[in-house]
Amino acid sequence: MKFDCFGQNHCENDGQCFQDSPDCPKRTICACRSCYYGSRCQFTTSEFGLSLDAILAYHIIPNVNIFHQTSIVKLSFSFTILFMIVGLINGVLSFVTFRSKTVLEVGCGIYLLCSSMTTILITILFGMKYFIYLSTQISTPSNQSFLKFQCYSFDFLLRICLNMDQWLNACVSMERAFTVIQDIQFVKKKSKQLAKKVIIILFILITLTSIHDPIHRHLFEEEDNDNENGKRIWCIVNFSSKLRTYNRIVNTFLFFIPFLINFISSIIIITKTSRRQSRLRKYRSYKVMLYEQIRNHQHLLVAPVVLFALALPRLILSYASKCMNSSKDSWIFLSGYFISFIPPMIIFFIFVLPSKYYRNEYKKILMKRSNIIYPFRRR
Repeated sequence: MKFDCFGQNHCENDGQCFQDSPDCPKRTICACRSCYYGSRCQFTTSEFGLSLDAILAYHIIPNVNIFHQTSIVKLSFSFTILFMIVGLINGVLSFVTFRSKTVLEVGCGIYLLCSSMTTILITILFGMKYFIYLSTQISTPSNQSFLKFQCYSFDFLLRICLNMDQWLNACVSMERAFTVIQDIQFVKKKSKQLAKKVIIILFILITLTSIHDPIHRHLFEEEDNDNENGKRIWCIVNFSSKLRTYNRIVNTFLFFIPFLINFISSIIIITKTSRRQSRLRKYRSYKVMLYEQIRNHQHLLVAPVVLFALALPRLILSYASKCMNSSKDSWIFLSGYFISFIPPMIIFFIFVLPSKYYRNEYKKILMKRSNIIYPFRRR
């Protein structure tokens, strides 16, 4: 086997070309440098964001069922099912709670209802993306139109939904802060009207700032060197250096601003409530009231920090210059991939369970449902 295929090297990114015969070669193989893959070394495992193609890449064995796949594939399969179950339960319970008429009297309820709907959509897209990707790598599908549709749309929609979820949570915190600041001057009707407008504006802005993603996505089909009759299908996004910089700036802005809004709003709520209580209870100092309010509202401070920490891997993946060149790296990046989907799947634990008001609403709805199902239970 020769090193440069006698000057006919078709390998990209400085890949080394080998052929089986110097006179009449029937097969050529590219030996890729670290961080590159593909039959011609045309794909990279660096700066791949939320792409499963780069994370699992060649870990999936074609024409082999899930029970005989590699350990990383089997574990990712199990976690995907677990995430879907938890996410759907969390989304449905949140949706049932926030669709209450009393909750929807203010803008905060509308934001939370949209957030619960976004959670359900994220969970469905998350599961569909994984299982479709897995099936296309195990067995070559025939419907190319559907493959192109899912390649261009799934990652794009997931990106929009994840960003929307973060901003909706920030809107909830901001409205709570405005409620405390305005006090009796707070108007519920105006709050509802503003919430509907804000949601539409957010959706348009997030979509526009993410539209470059599907434009630069491509579906590639290549022959599998390890399987003569097999093919591998890749959904790859390829940005220029300028567009990559723009993508990083957008991701940073859409990530950090909601966190700052959440955190600052929580501080405003605690300090304003403490001042109001200290005026009513003059025998107690402001400092004592502040500590008491921090204890009472500690979930407002803890929640944004937890959500920030769990969503952080998604931002790190977009900045990561380190590529995957070992199985250990694949495990690390796959962990970051799954962790980044946890925040939208715990909305019920973040907003409903810590709040006495939302817990009571949830209990009321459960009682109504149980009375409908068992109307003669109390007789």
